Amino acid sequence: MVHVEEAFKTLKSDLDVRPIHHQIERRLEAHIFVAFLAYCLTVTLRMKLNSAAPGLTPREVLRSLSVIQLVDVHIPTTDGHELVMPRYTEPEAQQEMILDKPALKLPKQPPPRIRSGEVVLPKA
Repeated sequence: MVHVEEAFKTLKSDLDVRPIHHQIERRLEAHIFVAFLAYCLTVTLRMKLNSAAPGLTPREVLRSLSVIQLVDVHIPTTDGHELVMPRYTEPEAQQEMILDKPALKLPKQPPPRIRSGEVVLPKA
């Protein structure tokens, strides 16, 4: 019973799954499916943490790792194009430890893209 209560608490707070009133049955089923997938991922993370870091909860992991962001770095080129380099922020020491315990790794940095067209530089 404790795990069921924790699951609902996780869905409502950590995963931000809120009650949504759907008018179309297909959308309701999709919403339930996404909530169920989120719960499955939470349970999988809990099981992985139990063997690697028993004192750590999925809630603490999500809270700590949520500050890692993916940002686009825009660099104008001399020929009027723009180099867009998507990059995630580097994990801090605590986040590295969290990723290290259950042997999780962040994905490789995404490849850069070149955007053509007029480059608009931000005003200083």
